[in-house]
This record gives sequence, C-alpha cells and structure tokens, in this order.
Amino acid sequence: MISLRKARAADAIAIGAVHVAAWRSTYPGILPDAYLARLSVSRQAAYYDAAIRGGTGVTVATASGTDVPTGSGPRIIGFTTAGRARQAEFGGRRLAEGEVETLYVLDDWRERGVGRRLMRAAAAHLMEIGCKSAFVWVLRDNPSRWFYQHLGGRPVAEQVVQFAGQKVPQTAFVWDPIEQLLAASPQAS
Repeated sequence: MISLRKARAADAIAIGAVHVAAWRSTYPGILPDAYLARLSVSRQAAYYDAAIRGGTGVTVATASGTDVPTGSGPRIIGFTTAGRARQAEFGGRRLAEGEVETLYVLDDWRERGVGRRLMRAAAAHLMEIGCKSAFVWVLRDNPSRWFYQHLGGRPVAEQVVQFAGQKVPQTAFVWDPIEQLLAASPQAS
C-alpha cells in the first residue's frame, strides 16, 4: 500500500537517500558524473532535516504491506517539498505565488501514480498557506519533464543556471490558478 503523510525530522535520512538515488538515475549525461558520484545522503539529510524543522511543506510517500519485503516496515519511496515562491518573478513577469521545490520518486515506484499524488499534496499545501498559483523549475533535459506538461503545467520561462561547474538550461512550468494542478491530478492510485 502506498500512503502519503507530512514528513517528520526522523525521515530526513530516508529522504536524503531518495534524493541521491533519484539524481543519480535521472541526471547522468545532464550533470557531471563526478558531481553525481559525490552526492552525499548525510548532506542531503541535513538539508531536509532543516527544511522539515523550519516549516517547509515536505510530504513523503511510503510503501508498506505487500509492496515491501516481508518483515520490513513502511519505506519512504518518494517526496516533495513546497512553499512560497523563492523567486516569484522572472524576467519582469510574475511566475507564481507558490513553488514546488522538489519532487523525487525512486525508479522502482515510478509509473504508479506516486508523483501525481505527491504533486497534489504539494498543491494542497500551497493552497493551505494562501498561494493561488504554483510553479516548478525542471531541468530542460530531464527525461521526466513531460510529466509536468501532462499535469497541465504551462512552460512559461527558461533560464540557464550554473550547476556543478556547467551551464544547465531549465524551464518553469506554471499552474495558474493552482486549482488546475489539483484538477489534473485527481487519482488516488
């Protein structure tokens, strides 16, 4: 069974492990291999621990029951973080009030509706804190960028960011009003 819940500080190590695994499987050929090899679960865990304790909207997806090996408890298989936009404007135009900062799901759990459910949870959190619109930055060469378009995100801005010593283009996808994201992701799969 796959469930969603708000993250707790005790989840930080598992969240850090999902982050590292997702980056290593998604970004070869997009980000430098040496950078991906140096990713640290403990550094990511410290970052997410601070985010959780600081009030960032962090939601985890857990698998349990017949979806995990016998005798093991619930396992974190994905997560998302969301909050007020860190960069509400870009190029003189307003992007959105809220931002989905991260969305990562382990490879074995993709194509099961986990990402869709996490995006819905992020949108619900953003609505709870008063955001009427949302956006997410996605690396242009991310093979999963179609997912955001499938959920109705409109590509509205592009920028090149310096990352790990190289220039990487990214695209902002927007849902305005935010209800478009909630309407695009009704499945509870």
